[in-house]
Amino acid sequence: FIDIVKIMNPNTLQDKTFKFSIKISYLTKYLVKNYKEFNISNQLFRCGTSIGANVEEAIGGQSKKDFLSKISIAYKEARETKYWLRLLLEIYPELSEKLSLLLIDCEEILKIAGKTISTIKAKG
Repeated sequence: FIDIVKIMNPNTLQDKTFKFSIKISYLTKYLVKNYKEFNISNQLFRCGTSIGANVEEAIGGQSKKDFLSKISIAYKEARETKYWLRLLLEIYPELSEKLSLLLIDCEEILKIAGKTISTIKAKG
């Protein structure tokens, strides 16, 4: 099981998802305060911060199956986060600079998590 964690390079994904959660938190507070955007903000906060929480759970997983399950959930939450960021970009184009940077971060997380999943599945 230790090899699985090395494959993932947990410090990279762990750090990226933690920092991403902080950025998502700031964005959602901003949206509520300045745009009275409660519904999308709530959805974005929940999925955007759960990515890192699931990565943490994966690293502490009890088995390869548990690890893969949690990383897969993190991947799905990142996909949902991407959706909400894209929706916000359409609704509030004036926020394109901020949202585009978050979309880049989200894509990077998706690539790392996706590669981790495919590597683990390939190793059987």
